[in-house]
Amino acid sequence: MCARRFLGCLFVLILLFVVGAFAIYQFGQQVIIAQATPKGHYQAPPNGAPDYRQASSWLARPDSSTELPDWTPIDGRLPDPITRMAVDVFYVHPTTYLDRDRWNAALTPGGDTELRTRLFMRSQASAFGQLAGVWAPRYRQAAYGAFLLKSEDAHQALDLAYKDVLAAFDEFLRQNPDQPIILAGHSQGALHVSRLLRDRAAQLKGRLVAAYVVGWPLSTAADLPAMGLSACTAPEQTDCVLSWQSFGQPANPDLIMDAWAGTTGPTGVKRERKDMLCVNPLTGTQDGAAPPDKNPGTLVPTANMSEASLQIGKVGARCDNGLLVLDGEIPPLGPFVLPGNNYHVYDYALFWAAIRADAERRIQAWHR
Repeated sequence: MCARRFLGCLFVLILLFVVGAFAIYQFGQQVIIAQATPKGHYQAPPNGAPDYRQASSWLARPDSSTELPDWTPIDGRLPDPITRMAVDVFYVHPTTYLDRDRWNAALTPGGDTELRTRLFMRSQASAFGQLAGVWAPRYRQAAYGAFLLKSEDAHQALDLAYKDVLAAFDEFLRQNPDQPIILAGHSQGALHVSRLLRDRAAQLKGRLVAAYVVGWPLSTAADLPAMGLSACTAPEQTDCVLSWQSFGQPANPDLIMDAWAGTTGPTGVKRERKDMLCVNPLTGTQDGAAPPDKNPGTLVPTANMSEASLQIGKVGARCDNGLLVLDGEIPPLGPFVLPGNNYHVYDYALFWAAIRADAERRIQAWHR
């Protein structure tokens, strides 16, 4: 990748994370909204809904040729031997579409959007790739501007994105009628996964290994009961939910709290800070804590983001009042730390090897 393309990628990535689902509340001035909101009113993208019977509608699936699910760090320092197991992972990527020409991305947008999507696949879905078959749908994701407004246009954009994810999941279930399942997502992807857990609770009953709903706040009182699930309180527990939001010190979550606290969940209960779910990926337990030497590997990218290595024992973390607060020496992951020491962008990379180990434990427990 040439320097100019790399710098351009950095610029749009910075835009993406600065105007993310919650951080945008700090930048809510009319000029920012005007610059970020898609032009015109909502219209569904051309060419209709994706056909998830076709391999082209998937970023990854076990029966297609792709390097993403089996990607590993360049130094290969994996803490434990991994054996592929009988389980399938359904992963939903975060927002990667930055244009303003429409409210939803085309199914195969190409260009920089495709590049960003594959970067996230490599840094997130790869944690599960050597354990299981990874299914990752392309979907007509809502543009980042859809998170700026509480408008009918924004509502329709998010609903269309979820409609695609739901259709993809139903095809995933059709092709995997018996296998145990892991659900995983980040940011916009985690929002859609949280809806899947409610809308397909019956189909998931008895099959869910765990759900990684990362980078999107959940309430133990207002959200989890509607899914019929509990938080993960033990490292070998199955049929449970992990969720965390990573912050350095001093942590200032006001941007998130101002937007989230007081909203009404699907149970009809108001969300409160005291009920925000934090499951520490280093311990696999709700409200857990672990020192840096318990971290089996943080994924640190090379300068051109083409590869990454594992740095072991650098980052510890503890759940503190709903947040996952980082301890230790945080490696140079990149320039995308959000205001308030919010490490949202790196929620998976900080704990890449721990997430893989956590999933392995839960899969083994499910099969026992």
